[in-house]
Amino acid sequence: MNQAMTEVCETMMAEGSALGPQLAKGAMMSAGMVAGRSVLGRLLTNPLVLLAAGAAVGYYGYKYRKEIAAAVAKGTDMGKDLVLTARENLADLVEETREAEDTAGKVQD
Repeated sequence: MNQAMTEVCETMMAEGSALGPQLAKGAMMSAGMVAGRSVLGRLLTNPLVLLAAGAAVGYYGYKYRKEIAAAVAKGTDMGKDLVLTARENLADLVEETREAEDTAGKVQD
């Protein structure tokens, strides 16, 4: 396959068009992606690799469980603060809009 791709690339570049080199680069990149996916896909679906990854995640999850729980609690608190701040800002905007409409209505009367 590599020899065939090289021949196609040489043919495209020999024609002298400005599109040829770009197509050649794209063809080589896509061929590399396909080859990379197949190797990586085979490696990641190997049962021993999955078992080892699960064991490693479990080990580190248990080892750092207190830190993980603290980080989740901190993230939850930050999320709550963000929502409360957004609500306050929205309430302020709504109030300012109502006041602006009231003053505009009084000026027209």
